[in-house]
Amino acid sequence: MKHTLVALVEDKPGVLNRVASLFRRRAFNIESLTVGRTHEADVSRMTILVDTETSTPQLVEANLSKLINVIDVKDVTHTPTVMRDLALIKVRADASKLGEINQLAEIFRGKIVDVANDSVIVEITGDEDKIDGLIELLRPRGILEMVRTGQVAMVRGNGHKTNGNSNGNGYH
Repeated sequence: MKHTLVALVEDKPGVLNRVASLFRRRAFNIESLTVGRTHEADVSRMTILVDTETSTPQLVEANLSKLINVIDVKDVTHTPTVMRDLALIKVRADASKLGEINQLAEIFRGKIVDVANDSVIVEITGDEDKIDGLIELLRPRGILEMVRTGQVAMVRGNGHKTNGNSNGNGYH
């Protein structure tokens, strides 16, 4: 089973390496890991999808919480969240196929963001199933290249709650 963890970390060099090293040492399998800035200059946010077949999510969460530079960690798997992934998909296409690919992208609320003589790049955001659906429809047309960001998650409503630690960084 996959669990979604959201970690707030200090925006300092080496933090990502410490997190990755923890997962390697403990043999936790990362399905997806995204890191990005937050509205606070010194805080980054990690969204980690972890396979919990070999370990409990509580163990993963507890180990992450012990790391230096980790401000807070929450398992949001069973919490109402908004989860999104972004994909850029380069598809083989000449001028005669452009309309067909554009229609497919629009069905999935995607859009063509680049057109070349022999290819187009489609951008799509959404949940994993939505992106997988578009990929399967584009595959017979010739996917030349693809990149996905990995999942990002945000708790609905009042947002990210900490363990009761008010550390003055706006996350409480």
